[in-house]
Amino acid sequence: MYKVAVLGDYDSIYGFSTLGLSICPVKTREEAKDMLQQLAGSEKYGIIYVTEGVAAQISEEIETYREQTFPAIIQIPGVSGNTGAGVENVKKTVEQAVGSDILFSES
Repeated sequence: MYKVAVLGDYDSIYGFSTLGLSICPVKTREEAKDMLQQLAGSEKYGIIYVTEGVAAQISEEIETYREQTFPAIIQIPGVSGNTGAGVENVKKTVEQAVGSDILFSES
């Protein structure tokens, strides 16, 4: 069975430990990059949640795992709020899979 990890600043992720998720607090871009490589390379984690703030710092590294089935890397808002990057990322993925904009609405 795969594990779930949460990567980000401590204040944004510490609560996830009560749900049984592995928390991986990081402070710098290099720490975040190294931790993502470690988590993704271990093959123990099926899902890695990354706060939007950290994801923005390591977007190139996240992109290297985009075509892989595992682990799924999903952006979540941090304590500083929602930047919309996570929703935009999901939207792009669905557009690629379906071939159309899922949020398009005719008025």
